[in-house]
Amino acid sequence: MTGSDALRAQVREEIEDLHQFFVDWFSGHASVDTFPDRFTARFDAALVLIPPGGNFLRLPDLSSGIKNAHGSNADFRIAIRNVQVHRVTGNDVLATYEEWQRNAKASSPPDNGRRATVLFRADGDISSPSRLIWVHVHETWLPEEVMKKGPFDF
Repeated sequence: MTGSDALRAQVREEIEDLHQFFVDWFSGHASVDTFPDRFTARFDAALVLIPPGGNFLRLPDLSSGIKNAHGSNADFRIAIRNVQVHRVTGNDVLATYEEWQRNAKASSPPDNGRRATVLFRADGDISSPSRLIWVHVHETWLPEEVMKKGPFDF
């Protein structure tokens, strides 16, 4: 595996692992004491998240909302698709992915899809960073006709 292949694999793994945390957390399968390591530690202190509705969230508000939703949705599921690395500059990695949600009580529609752009900062050498830190995330809804087709078979 080349350095760029390894970085792409690490980006995919980081995105999938965070979203698996969301499934584990909202379904109540994650222990409350895992929150700092599995969630908070992944993010830059100045993180900005812009969800599909256009709100502007910083890490404290995002953390509070997520933490308070522990065990709130036993049927929640996420599938990550189409992860792509678009640009690597210095220690910054720009990537996109699709996040498909099923039974999302906090979203309308509850079965939905969104496209996200994420800016990571690599901790260490970009060719083999020890971890990727989430700096900025911007999500947009996938077109309605795409969401209607799914697939939601996960």
